[in-house]
Amino acid sequence: MALTDDIRLLSQLPLFHGMGEEPLRLIAFGADRRHVSPGQTLFREKSPAECAYVVANGSFELTTVDAAGQSNVEATVQAGTMLSELALVTLVERKYTAVALEESDVMRITRALFHRLIEEYPDAGLLIQNRIRENFAALARQTAALLGRFS
Repeated sequence: MALTDDIRLLSQLPLFHGMGEEPLRLIAFGADRRHVSPGQTLFREKSPAECAYVVANGSFELTTVDAAGQSNVEATVQAGTMLSELALVTLVERKYTAVALEESDVMRITRALFHRLIEEYPDAGLLIQNRIRENFAALARQTAALLGRFS
C-alpha cells in the first residue's frame, strides 16, 4: 500500500477519524507492515498486547477458547478494522486469537509510536482522549442497561 492509502485507511478508523493528515502520516510512516498467509496466526488469546493491528486488506477470524477447551468463533473482521486498540494506551491481554482467513496485510502500531503521536500532536491527543472518554461512557451506559434488566 502507498503511504496515501495508509493515511486514508487510518482516517476511517473511529479512533483516528477527524484527525489531520500530518498526525496520520506519522502513524502510517511509523507503522510496521506485515503480510499474513491464510491459516497463519497473527496473535493468540491471553498473550500480552503491546501493539494494535489495523487490517489493511484480507480478513481474520477471531476465536476464544472456553473453559471446556472448545474454540468459539467470536467474529470475522475485514479491512478497516483495528484490533487491540486498548493496547495503545495500557498493558492488556489479547481477548481473541486472530487467524488469517485469506492473504492479508496488517499495519502494526506500537504503543511507543502512539505515545509519540500524542507528544508531537497535542490536538490529536485531545481528540483521542475525548474518543476514549466517549467509549468508556457508552460502555458504562450499556452495562447499566444490562444490569437494569436483571434487577
